[in-house]
Amino acid sequence: MLSGFRLSEPDEYADFLAVQAAAFIPVEAALDRMGAARLLPDWNERRRSEALLADLAALGRAAPVANGSPVYDNDAAVWGGLYVIEGSRLGGLILRKSVPSDLPQAFLSPQESGNSGWPAFVAAMERSLCEDSALQQAGSSAIDTFACFEHSFIKGMTAR
Repeated sequence: MLSGFRLSEPDEYADFLAVQAAAFIPVEAALDRMGAARLLPDWNERRRSEALLADLAALGRAAPVANGSPVYDNDAAVWGGLYVIEGSRLGGLILRKSVPSDLPQAFLSPQESGNSGWPAFVAAMERSLCEDSALQQAGSSAIDTFACFEHSFIKGMTAR
């Protein structure tokens, strides 16, 4: 779906950020409400909604209407949502290569957290998800979170 956006074009890059924001911001807020910081101590340094909103503002765009978010009703579900959000950071590093240096890139840029990024995240998640039932709940939550982003991209592509 991402290939539908030419990130080298300012308007299309802004459209890309807007569809990201419509899903990313409510997902991140829901994870906040359900205690992501309790599970991942450096969560506040990992959060990227403000960077996303700053990039949109720099491109002259207002925050989009937010989509809904999956329900994160237990720790395993929170880990599933965090997995998607943290994984998107890795994808952002690749996508950033397509964005001209004169465009804002805070959302796609690497951010140093108090720990060592993805490896520290995976280690913390693995320590918490020891039981098969927790792994299954986290997997279902990740799928629901990916679906939230998919819905946002479909909606965004349809509006173009």
